Amino acid sequence: MSRNYYDVLGVARNADDDAIKRAFRQKAKQYHPDANQDSPTAEARFKEVNEAYEVLSDNEKRSAYDRFGENWQQYQAFNGQNGEAPFTDVSDIFESFFGGAGGRRGGFHRSADFPRAGQDIEQGVTISLREAYEGTQRIVSKGGRDITVQIPRGAATGTKVRLAGEGQPGSNGGSAGHLYLVVTVSPDAQFERQGDDLLVDVKVDAFTAMLGGDVEAPTLNRPLRLKIRPGAQTGQKLRLSGKGMPKLRQDGVFGDLIARVVITVPAKLDAAQRELAETLRDSINKS
Repeated sequence: MSRNYYDVLGVARNADDDAIKRAFRQKAKQYHPDANQDSPTAEARFKEVNEAYEVLSDNEKRSAYDRFGENWQQYQAFNGQNGEAPFTDVSDIFESFFGGAGGRRGGFHRSADFPRAGQDIEQGVTISLREAYEGTQRIVSKGGRDITVQIPRGAATGTKVRLAGEGQPGSNGGSAGHLYLVVTVSPDAQFERQGDDLLVDVKVDAFTAMLGGDVEAPTLNRPLRLKIRPGAQTGQKLRLSGKGMPKLRQDGVFGDLIARVVITVPAKLDAAQRELAETLRDSINKS
């Protein structure tokens, strides 16, 4: 793990045991995978928190970590195997391990020769709103190979899809990093996404707006009949539960469709229609 244990828990280096325990409980609750099912990074952060607490809550391990940093385990193991007294400073470490000449001693290697994990890589991928609704695939070329990647239903801009072990290779036998596809959902001409809800304009003719009736409301699945009550106004919003976007990694759970009323009027009227419209207008204005 390359991150500083104190930074992982968010505590100072001189924090006491109680402060470390409180910080651990807070971070563990914050990053627990069960509470972050939509986050592809929560599990890794949760493991970081547990690893940091395992070391900092143990006085012997913490002492070794404070002195030797991320290589504390190797130094601790070396001391334990050889039965030697603890080193007093960094110069003692290099003098004992490397003989002061940069070589190797007793089969122990420089820290540069320890296994190191490869770096993670992020790569952008753009999908349509309908692809986000239905789920889709993308092909990623990596090292001369084509990898088919499944983009899950409900993906939103910023969603990350992990390809384990497809990042930068590790060194000295270390594991490879991961490749993360970072999703961007392109805007849709008809639907506006608001989290897991979808907003769509629904045209309602003037007479249906006045008298009430049924109109057709589009969805990303199939059109639905929408009941309009008498006296509907432009801008009025009607909510259809469960007809929006699928929620990421929650099978069968959907957001809502919000239908925004847009009242339409005829662009042209013949003479008879105009006369009727004027009669209706005058009658309404007198009431």
